[in-house]
Amino acid sequence: LLDEWKALPRIDRATDDELWHRFSSARTTYTRRRKAQFATENERRESARKAKEAIIARAAEIADSTDWAGTAAEFRDLMTQWKSAGGAAREVDDRLWSQFRALQDQFFGARSAAFSMEDDEFRENLAAKQALLDKAEAAILPVNDVKAARDAFRVFLAEYNEYGKVPRESIRPLENRLRALEQAIKTAEDDEWRRTDPEARKRASDTVEMFTAQINKLTKQADDAEARGDVKKAQKTRESIKTYSEWLAQANKALDEFSSN
Repeated sequence: LLDEWKALPRIDRATDDELWHRFSSARTTYTRRRKAQFATENERRESARKAKEAIIARAAEIADSTDWAGTAAEFRDLMTQWKSAGGAAREVDDRLWSQFRALQDQFFGARSAAFSMEDDEFRENLAAKQALLDKAEAAILPVNDVKAARDAFRVFLAEYNEYGKVPRESIRPLENRLRALEQAIKTAEDDEWRRTDPEARKRASDTVEMFTAQINKLTKQADDAEARGDVKKAQKTRESIKTYSEWLAQANKALDEFSSN
């Protein structure tokens, strides 16, 4: 517009001066606002530069950390701060991003390598624990000798616990097998205790004696009823004898379990 103004012919001085004053004022207003906008933009970019440099400084402090979970979370927070900081000058922003990205790659690359080594170790632990369980199950089950089974389980468990963590998806299956093996031994121990418990043996013997005495009593009553010709009474008593005889058979079976030990 200024070039066009200069190319135009002059008019009378008063009019020309008045028009120039209006044009010049408009140019001055534009230039002032343009400088103010550039100053504001420069201030914003400078603020973004300082904020991103602070983020980079913090990233450099934690890039060598082996607190994988905590540091990964902090890097995510730093990325959020980075996005909120706005843009610096293009060439500055590109340089700062390269530095920040390199620090992220340094940490996450180290974490990936550590996780890979950890995965290999976990798989080795899993194979070892599975082999020990296979061996223990074959040696202990079924439980025939409770003491030998408990001793073998103790030795197995000491070896088993020497190995560390396993892959997450394998934890429950291993625990289920371990609990099943221990429960089999405990069940055998409980069964043996019940078979060898003096009080339980006495109760079983008393039950046999009680049923035997009752059957003898009922048999006499049935015989007496038949002798009197009371067929109905005799028949009813014989039915009771049959029921008590079934109970006596079960009681004798329980008592035999004690006698077998």
